[in-house]
Amino acid sequence: MSAPLLSVSDLTLRFRTDEGLVTAVEDVSFEIAPGEVLGLVGESGSGKSVTAKSLMRLNARNAVYAPESRIMLNVDGREIDVLALRRERDMKPVRGGAISMIFQEPMASFAPALTVGHQMVEQLLLHTDLSRKAAKELSIEMLARVGISEPARRFDQYTFEFSGGMRQRAMIAMALSTKPRLLIADEPTTALDVTIQAQVIDLMKDLVSEFGMGILFITHDLGVIAQTADRVAVMYLGRIVEQGPVRQVLRAPQHPYTRGLLAALPRLDALDVPLSPVPGDIPSPLERPHGCVFHTRCRERVGPVCEAATPMPVELARGHVASCVRLTESREDVA
Repeated sequence: MSAPLLSVSDLTLRFRTDEGLVTAVEDVSFEIAPGEVLGLVGESGSGKSVTAKSLMRLNARNAVYAPESRIMLNVDGREIDVLALRRERDMKPVRGGAISMIFQEPMASFAPALTVGHQMVEQLLLHTDLSRKAAKELSIEMLARVGISEPARRFDQYTFEFSGGMRQRAMIAMALSTKPRLLIADEPTTALDVTIQAQVIDLMKDLVSEFGMGILFITHDLGVIAQTADRVAVMYLGRIVEQGPVRQVLRAPQHPYTRGLLAALPRLDALDVPLSPVPGDIPSPLERPHGCVFHTRCRERVGPVCEAATPMPVELARGHVASCVRLTESREDVA
């Protein structure tokens, strides 16, 4: 069996603040194989973006990684320990080379004083052996592939001349142009209308099959995950509470939080049925609950047990894992 493209194990990340160390990600483990799409879902504040930025060491300088945390990247038969890279220049093969990221906010990805085309060409010259002419041709081609009309003219424009959706598409084109081994897509289709959204998703699928590229697809939209991902990991308050093959998790969710997210989706076959949101709000990391992090909002909590014990992952089927005290109890009853 070939080695995974990316292997994350026991990732725990805290931030130094005036109030002390604040846990943002706790004991997170997952793998992504070449040519695989892993969906990472959860509400805002679940730690999805912080986890994604950890893969490229892009979190703020007050970030503290626990000693047991490991992020291993396999590129061209070489294993790279990302968290062991200390100097910025050592990160060059990782950032923009092996890994590209589509950020949630497109304005943060472009310098307003430079044309979009200039920035696309410069990053290609930095991370590939293309000539300037070939880099320009590839950039224009990628702008066209993500649905930007008149790409040759748009190439010479500035971001303030683009609409919000066009900026998002230009950012996607820039991230995909280097043909990275791993693409981190952080809410890449949020600002797009459904037609362009489908076009971008199809483009990502084409690149996965064409180049064997792995994708970490971050979103709160389970509908997008259902049509895009091979596997899904459900995250809540910095912990992955359930992960497995996307069809299995969405059809037979085993964690109460996953069931809550699915129950909150509108159903086209029952438009009169009221939505059933997950009760309450996600707690602040400064007020992180003890025991199961979801117990303060869980309709199925088992009193003091959930408040005291951190549930261990239980493998329910091949590759399908969930962390809930009820699953542990049911396994013990069977035994």
